[in-house]
Amino acid sequence: MKIIVCIKQVPGTNEVKTDPVTNTIIRENIPAILNPFDAYAIEEAVRIKERRGAFIYGISMGIPAAREVLREALALGIDKGILMTDKRFAGADTLATAYTLSKGIERIGDFDLIICGRQATDGDTAQVGPSLARTLNIACATDISRIIEIKDKEMRCLKITDDGYEEILIKLPALITVVKEINMPRLPSIKSMKLARRAEIDIVGFDDIMTDENRTGLKGSPTRVRKVFVPVQQVETSMIEGTLEEKAQKLSELLLSVGMEVK
Repeated sequence: MKIIVCIKQVPGTNEVKTDPVTNTIIRENIPAILNPFDAYAIEEAVRIKERRGAFIYGISMGIPAAREVLREALALGIDKGILMTDKRFAGADTLATAYTLSKGIERIGDFDLIICGRQATDGDTAQVGPSLARTLNIACATDISRIIEIKDKEMRCLKITDDGYEEILIKLPALITVVKEINMPRLPSIKSMKLARRAEIDIVGFDDIMTDENRTGLKGSPTRVRKVFVPVQQVETSMIEGTLEEKAQKLSELLLSVGMEVK
């Protein structure tokens, strides 16, 4: 079985800066970590590998420093790390990111399953996984909380819904996004960390893939961040005094003044 885990490096601090021209996050020279949701994706892939045997690829798109999160993934049990990095990939929105990742995955070849974290903490869109599945023209299921069984060319899973849980059957190859309820990520051993430090990370640039420059990076992103700001929340408090009857009357008048119906 061949599994691909999509991995992202995200800022490890809330004190991030944005480019004043592109309004995208400046990722250089800031602390970075493995996207927390991706740790669950890595763990689930490793558990499948332990149960039935598999080769796991970890693929990431980002700046050269993103090698570190791939090394972390190697220490946790993936078999091969691939970093897609090129200035022409920079500034990508979720659609351009999914397209670029799809080209990297096509370079890998046939696969059975792609596992993604539910979302990235720096964007919180939860769009890349489904968009990647659509680009690759494969089945997709989001918010998976449990893989019940995998056999032949299908997989039975438990999906979180607004009303509870739903058991679904997915034909492989497929892509799933997982939530934190699916497992408890392990810690790497000292030995695996040492091996990961020496492991080779495959670097894939723009010229290494058959791609359309008009669909990658900032140039290929149909959405734009127009403004980045911290919302200001203002709360006004009014104290109502008097007897119960007076308080009720004043409250009624106050609610009516802001357009609320009093019954």
